[in-house]
Amino acid sequence: GRRLNVKAAFAVTEAGRRRIKGRRVLLIDDVLTTGATAEACARALTAAGARAVDLAVVARVRNAREIVM
Repeated sequence: GRRLNVKAAFAVTEAGRRRIKGRRVLLIDDVLTTGATAEACARALTAAGARAVDLAVVARVRNAREIVM
């Protein structure tokens, strides 16, 4: 559901396209939950001409099945 909510939520302006074209972009997110927001942003940036999009995340939400005690 989250992927559908953010699928078309991000857009790059024409001025932004000129600045992004051919560049490698670092996308910074405070918390990565499903990855849907970062993925939607990366898709918008690559569609605008970014050569690559890297992601830096401060924290990642883990579900109970991933936590080993």
